[in-house]
Amino acid sequence: MSFSVLGDLNWLAVIVATIVYFGLGALWYAEFLFGKAWQKAMGWDGNSPESAGPGIYLVPLVTCFVATLATAMVASATGTDTLGEAVVLAIVVGIGLSAAVLAVTGMFDSTKPAAMTSVAISAGYHFVGLLLASVILALWQ
Repeated sequence: MSFSVLGDLNWLAVIVATIVYFGLGALWYAEFLFGKAWQKAMGWDGNSPESAGPGIYLVPLVTCFVATLATAMVASATGTDTLGEAVVLAIVVGIGLSAAVLAVTGMFDSTKPAAMTSVAISAGYHFVGLLLASVILALWQ
């Protein structure tokens, strides 16, 4: 694989998949789903940090774009173009990479009351987000 694959990507699909992945976070971390449990696991009182500013949304949007772009590059390099192949791709990038990295970080994070709970919630978000992105990228050729 090389960076020349960037010219072959369906950039509209990458942008839409990024927005879907990012938008999932608004639902995933809402109080009616996993928001309360995640905040408790993180040791947050439910209030946004005073210095949060727009970066609290901009950084996750950029990281969703980077993860979606990387997934699109892998999808292109592997010829992923079916629903079944998209699911396999999501398992590889969502669990094989995202969840694995989060688990290592969580295992050694003694600053959070329930680090592994926050890891499980976050890993679930990234898996589902990358699953949605993979399906969009694979089927929207």
